[in-house]
Formats: sequence, C-alpha cells, structure tokens
Amino acid sequence: MSAPLLELINLHVEADGATILRGVDLTINAGEVHALMGPNGAGKSTLANVVMGHPGYTVTNGEIRLHGENIVNWSADQRARAGVFLAFQYPEAISGVSVIQFLRQAISARKQLPELSVLEVRLDLAEWMDRLGMDPAFAERHLNDGFSGGERKRNEVLQMALLEPALALLDETDSGLDIDALRVVARGVRTVRDEHPTMGVLIVTHYVKLLEEIRPDYVHILVDGQIAITSGPELAQQIEHEGYEAWRPVIS
Repeated sequence: MSAPLLELINLHVEADGATILRGVDLTINAGEVHALMGPNGAGKSTLANVVMGHPGYTVTNGEIRLHGENIVNWSADQRARAGVFLAFQYPEAISGVSVIQFLRQAISARKQLPELSVLEVRLDLAEWMDRLGMDPAFAERHLNDGFSGGERKRNEVLQMALLEPALALLDETDSGLDIDALRVVARGVRTVRDEHPTMGVLIVTHYVKLLEEIRPDYVHILVDGQIAITSGPELAQQIEHEGYEAWRPVIS
C-alpha cells in the first residue's frame, strides 16, 4: 500500500516566539480534496505556508511527510520541485517579467528539464488559456502587474494547470472575489482536477461559497492551532449557520 500524499504528524509551529500550531494531525491521499476552515487567527494560512516551506515559521515538533518522506528540513524550492504548489491569498506582482517568461522558468524547474523555449511553453499555455476562458494577450502581460483580484487568482489556476503539482494548497483563493469571479476561478480549479485526477487539494477558506463550487471530501475545523473536528462537506454548512464558537470547548 502506497504512503499518503501528505501527512502532518503532531505538527507544532512557532513564529516570532509565538506558538501558532499546537499538534496538528492531517492526512491527504492522492485525488482527495480537503477544506480547512476556522476563525481569524486560528492558523489556517500558517499551516499552508508551513507545508510549502515558508522560512518565517519554525517547526518545533512533529513531521510533514510527502509521499512518506519527512520534508521538514526541505527548502520551499525543493518542495516545489517535488510537486507542492501554493496559490497565494495575495499573489505578488512582478514588473518586467511576463506571464509566459515566469511559467517557462517555473515549468523547467518543476519538471527538472533544460530551459524550455518560449514556443514550447506557448503551445501548452494557449491550450490551457482557452480551456480556462482567458484572453491570449494575458500571456504577455507582466506577472500580476495591474491585474484585478480575479485575474490574479485565475493566473494562479493557470500556473497550477501547467505545473501539474502533486499537492495544491489554495490559501483563501476566494478572498476579495465577487460571486461571479469566484465561480470562474472555481470552474478553473475543477477543470485542472479533471485533467489531473490524482492531484490532492487543500482549500483554506473562511466561507462556504467556494466549497459549494468545489465540493471537498473532508472538512477540518482549525481553532486555536488545533483541529477540533473533521467531517464531510456537510460540516461546512453547519459552520455557515452556527459559527465556530461551539468547537472551542472541544480543544480547550
């Protein structure tokens, strides 16, 4: 039996001397979609960033296993090459670097190939932009420079499609989007999953709207740095109506 795609085992994390995660256990198998919900300050984005290898956080105890291998000491670059992808809540703008130039470098690094030509990338890029309903001129624009919130998030989905990660971490992808833009982004994520059905997905979100568009297999509630409960997608609807306070006594 193969190892799970991702395992967090008794994960404790600090930043600037403050404890943020307090013993998180979480398992994601290939092809599964998991949602991580919780109140502000619970540690949701911290968890996604720690899995990606953000240097601003320190793992003080526990393990992060990717395909059974502990990657706690791996750099973010090593994790990205191994197939971990993080869609940022607030993607950075990079003036002077076009979308296609960025993707050419990223794909070469991810797939450990010699530097690809612009033509090689352009063919796949054009196909995916068509499938995602994006204007072909988008490829020549500077990365996220002057992009709307929806364009930045759709660009993250485009990167995910071309990089073909084993594990995609979507950190509040719905943040700042109106309902129409959210549906466009969610449709893009579903399209990528249809093409890459073994890709595991962890969706970090406050709101149930995104989970109505991308139905998760499991929902985890993170409160005060610990997972208070794990259940099916119906848990998101319960949180929508009842909030998070009911779960605080579970972990206190």
